[in-house]
Amino acid sequence: MRRRQFLSRTAKALSGAALTGLFTPQLFHSRANAQNALGTDRKKKLIFIFLRGGNDGLNTLIPRGDVNYNQGLRPTLFVPEDIGIDTGNGFAQFHPALAPMMEVYSHTGINGLSGLGNMAVIHRVGYQGQTRSHFDSQQYWENGVPGSPDLNIGMIYRRLDNALDLTSQENSLVAASISGSQLVALRGPKPLPNFRRASDFAFPGSDAKKRKFLGRVPNPETGDLGSGFLGAYGAIAPMHLKKHQSLVGGTGMLLGATMETLERAVAEGEYTPVAGANYPPGSFGNKLQEAAMLMKRTDIQVVGMNIGGWDTHTSQGMQNGNHPRLLQYVAQAFQALSRDLADQWEDLMVVTLSEFGRTSEENGSRGTDHAEAGVMMVAGGGVKGGIYNCDATSWERDAIFNVNGRYLSHRTDFRAIFAEIFTRHFGDSPAALDAIIPDYNEAVRANPAHFRFLDFIRP
Repeated sequence: MRRRQFLSRTAKALSGAALTGLFTPQLFHSRANAQNALGTDRKKKLIFIFLRGGNDGLNTLIPRGDVNYNQGLRPTLFVPEDIGIDTGNGFAQFHPALAPMMEVYSHTGINGLSGLGNMAVIHRVGYQGQTRSHFDSQQYWENGVPGSPDLNIGMIYRRLDNALDLTSQENSLVAASISGSQLVALRGPKPLPNFRRASDFAFPGSDAKKRKFLGRVPNPETGDLGSGFLGAYGAIAPMHLKKHQSLVGGTGMLLGATMETLERAVAEGEYTPVAGANYPPGSFGNKLQEAAMLMKRTDIQVVGMNIGGWDTHTSQGMQNGNHPRLLQYVAQAFQALSRDLADQWEDLMVVTLSEFGRTSEENGSRGTDHAEAGVMMVAGGGVKGGIYNCDATSWERDAIFNVNGRYLSHRTDFRAIFAEIFTRHFGDSPAALDAIIPDYNEAVRANPAHFRFLDFIRP
């Protein structure tokens, strides 16, 4: 294969895919020591979905018991009690668009209905000194360090890097962003892949041509120089380039291993969901199906994705509009994943996050503006279902006006939610949390009430 042809085919194979992080600064990247063990059970999995734009928590998990949530506060957005969905706790309701997820949330011990009972819906999540900047707040939620907008090493990346050897080819597809660009949560010095579709990594042509393009690794003992993609990256470098060989060559070998894994997954044929799983339409549903396919056909442990459109300053909509449509998509996501991945449900956790909530009072454009506390949803076989931080004991009088007289303050720091996931789902040592979430224990000491575990995961 000629050099120009090789480079052309490589570019095509990598279109829409990336391994970012190779030259990311190594900031705030301490490692756990041997005494601060991290869980290594590869059966434990995570799908996280970032709701980009700031989801309106008050119309997601409605504080019906708060008299301030009324038609006067939200003239076009107020959800009447007779169409809200009962959560079973006597205080809160769900938006009616969330109906599809009720088979995951419902349980006779929660709301008297049959269902899995494996969904925790957590209100009033945020962090101290909340910014109203989309970019900064999204960055903090993903890097785990509020106040560090330039830090591009992700919190979930650090967890993986501490638990596993990310330079090993067996871990080349331990995690991925199903996105056109790498999610900050999975970004770090050692590259992890991102792509819109697994087939973006597939090579064109017949199986024989694909094998030829990928090639083989050089073998210094036999003098075999290798061939194709793997041969190019595994080649012995001249003396003046040897100091860079481990970096460039190692990255290339990881990329080759990722390609091989995804090639095998794609070769199994078109993916068909099972058990009546009905994914949302459009690109979001496609991403979810890609995630489910990878969970079944590969050893991937973590998948991240985005769904945009949550910045509802204008015409947000109560029953019809952008916000209820997006809520329905998220509810369908939980329902479809719980059905499609039922055989992995006990070891899977599905989490939503959003950079902030919205103002309590509707604005003049029939929408809401940037605020502080929002809602997280967590589902999976190990989750103790129910409502958290939205009941008569946790919702003080005038709570929805307790920041600047305009919006709701947080009660739980988002890092505490992830700390509970890391320790109770993945099995990480609490002593290792500082290596995953920089200065975590210092933040706990400064605001202990905001970091108290909610016990939404079974020990």
